[in-house]
Amino acid sequence: MKQRSAGKPDIEMGKRIRLRRVEQKISQADLGEQLGVSFQQVQKYEKGVNRVGASRLQQIATALNVPVTFFYDGDGKNREVESLLFLDSAFSLRLLRAYSRIKDQTVQRQLVTLMEAIAEEKE
Repeated sequence: MKQRSAGKPDIEMGKRIRLRRVEQKISQADLGEQLGVSFQQVQKYEKGVNRVGASRLQQIATALNVPVTFFYDGDGKNREVESLLFLDSAFSLRLLRAYSRIKDQTVQRQLVTLMEAIAEEKE
């Protein structure tokens, strides 16, 4: 019997695992240790190379402090996850973290206006 290979849903789930792990500032090695697997195995899950079974997904959800449903597409109502997946790069996460540390709402608005103006200029 041929084993099914990982497909697009597995890749998307892996992205969500990575996103949450990075958001929680947990290394692949630390997550692997919590799951009882190597960091290479965590890497394979995140890249969608290896499929994540139901019980392993539950362990990952527990370790990353999210419900299992965080890793699924759902019905399109969960815009937050889609937005976070868009930010799935080290630079975007740095930008978001720096922005969230700004406490002055006026400065936050000015930054958003500036970034929107720069983005429109580039289009």
